[in-house]
Amino acid sequence: MLKTNYLDSAVAILTEIKEEEEVISQAAQLCAETIKGGGLVHLFGSGHSVIPVMDAFPRYGSYVGLNPLMDPHLMWFTPVGSGGAHELIWLERQEGYIENFLMWQDLHEGDVLIVFSHGGKNAAPVEAAQYARDKGLKVIGVTCMAHQKEADSSLQSGLLLSDVADIAIDTHAPIADAAVELKTTEQNVAATSTVAAVTVVQLLVGETAVRLEEMGHELDIFKSPTAGGSPETNAEVFKIFKKTLQER
Repeated sequence: MLKTNYLDSAVAILTEIKEEEEVISQAAQLCAETIKGGGLVHLFGSGHSVIPVMDAFPRYGSYVGLNPLMDPHLMWFTPVGSGGAHELIWLERQEGYIENFLMWQDLHEGDVLIVFSHGGKNAAPVEAAQYARDKGLKVIGVTCMAHQKEADSSLQSGLLLSDVADIAIDTHAPIADAAVELKTTEQNVAATSTVAAVTVVQLLVGETAVRLEEMGHELDIFKSPTAGGSPETNAEVFKIFKKTLQER
């Protein structure tokens, strides 16, 4: 028998995400119209918030039109040392850094940028949203709105992700993120924000696809081998993705 309430906590969060139906619907419609019109839906996150970005594309069940933006300097590969979490946590709070990454990305006016950040207060996600807005992109923020109400921004401007985003989707994760209580300390363990963020990204992937199909747009889908995919057909998906970037 399990000794934690983690599953109950996770299910409760996913149930609360149903409250975001209207907002997610608006976001999916925006993404569908963008892809149908030849644009891209870019996705960005730093730290653990890179996980929903990686889960969007490329992976089985995703499709061309989604473009992950992943800065290796804002991901950790080891707890300490070069590529460690300590330097990442420092870097994502440094104002002015993220422009050095985004200036080389294929961001066009009319595209969409989805920014994932549980806290929504660090420089990397907030300035990524600002940069995209300044370039004429629409911004969708996926964040913990309860955290936004309580947190102080780490930026001198005082801005939070929800202040900059055109559409803000609430993950409904708890402010402290971790859900399992211990008897000997006030600090909980077992994080929930990733479960919530990945659920939101897959809601967007699915809803956007349905709307694209209704618009008559043919999806180039990265398929699992158990669903008819093969190395050859999936290689073709990547060729289409590369061609899409080159022809913009």
